[in-house]
Amino acid sequence: MIEFLSGISLFPMVLTLACYQVGLWLRKKWDNPICNPIIVAAILVVAVLLVTGFPVENYQQSMGSATWLLTPATVCLALPLYEQLKVLKKNLFAILAGVSAGTVTSLVVVFLMCRAFGMDEQMTVSLLPKSITTAMGMVLSEQNGGIPALTTVVIIVTGILGSLMGTTLCKLLRLEHPIAQGVALGTASHVMGTSKANELGALQGAVSSLSLAAAGILTAILFPIALMFL
Repeated sequence: MIEFLSGISLFPMVLTLACYQVGLWLRKKWDNPICNPIIVAAILVVAVLLVTGFPVENYQQSMGSATWLLTPATVCLALPLYEQLKVLKKNLFAILAGVSAGTVTSLVVVFLMCRAFGMDEQMTVSLLPKSITTAMGMVLSEQNGGIPALTTVVIIVTGILGSLMGTTLCKLLRLEHPIAQGVALGTASHVMGTSKANELGALQGAVSSLSLAAAGILTAILFPIALMFL
């Protein structure tokens, strides 16, 4: 089985896309936050790899060519910014204030938790950029001695949790204004949060897109400062 699948160069890509389609189908059928296409796809891919014995290294190597799509996909988030430009300009100060508060809080909380649990410098560096896009987080982690693979996992988990719990937390905290919701989702859970924000409305999606970009830039600026305390 392994030899047969290894001989099919497109197997990892087909498997990933098929699992994601299953996730989309489940979300349409049940409309439950747990049926998140990304979560479903990840679980199904892992299950298939375990059952077939297909090497994870081969899967990662085959999918490596698709990772270059991360950057242009992130850039495409500028489209909703253009569509909501007037509203964003009018509320720019409030948006940036919210992003700054969220970014600083994220870095401080992660730093203090790493200290409290006795994690070493490498682990701390790997976990600090949890709330920014994978493309930026991996670079920050790798350049400062972290573990890019661990950073990727943490970023994905953060995004999934934000996508699943974001709207519920907004209701509990009474964040009813579209701009506040967009800032919260974009700052806390990057692209996945922005995807959820787009489901809430065009304005939430635009604000979330701006927030994730601003949070990424601010994290890159504050990252070296945080490392000074290690």
